Amino acid sequence: MNNNLVLIGGKSATGKSASLAGIQKPEGVIYLNCENNKKLPFNSKFKELTVTDPLTVYQAFTEAEKMPDTHTIIIDSLTYLMDMYESTKVLPSTNTMKAWGDYAQYLKILMSQYVAKSTKNVIFLAHTSDVYNESEMVNETLVKVKGSLMNTGVESFFSTVISVKKMPITKLSNSESPMLVYTDDEKELEFKYVYQTRLTKDTVNERMRSPIGMWNIKETYIDNNIQHVLDRLHTYYTP
Repeated sequence: MNNNLVLIGGKSATGKSASLAGIQKPEGVIYLNCENNKKLPFNSKFKELTVTDPLTVYQAFTEAEKMPDTHTIIIDSLTYLMDMYESTKVLPSTNTMKAWGDYAQYLKILMSQYVAKSTKNVIFLAHTSDVYNESEMVNETLVKVKGSLMNTGVESFFSTVISVKKMPITKLSNSESPMLVYTDDEKELEFKYVYQTRLTKDTVNERMRSPIGMWNIKETYIDNNIQHVLDRLHTYYTP
């Protein structure tokens, strides 16, 4: 079981990819670009691989285990990866019923046979959407995929799911975490890109989750710096 696994979800242009800039020892990161080779918003030293076939993600996890200097694998993004599977494997198939079954199995195998066995930090980024839940009569914010995976919920594969937000500084005034620091630019613009680690009364229909006690209430909002999350995961799961 991989304890150092996290899903970072959020709407477009809320700082998901930018939040990777603070990772320590970036030369030890394998970055799997599933978004049509879209460039990162910073000059990274990651080992970057453009994914054009979803099956190469399996291979990347296998090869990473042979690289002792590699400490982290990033998949950016899970949403585009599953769209790629649909475009390249499902739609061209002559047996779409079987292909949709393979679509669901692809992610299940990735998580159970590759991610779960990995000795590396594993970070998934994903785009979230607002979806109406007819039984609850509410809009839910979640990672939207197709087929049977939608019923299961992508988030169910993760113990730690964090949301990226663009927040007015006035709404962060009660947060006093040392992991929440305002730059001069943020003060001037009066907003900040943050990670939200816990549910609040205004976000009960989002699918954020973390193990009990991982984050305290003052850490509901922290800098959108993935290193903070990795450090906390390592601390939480260290005996």
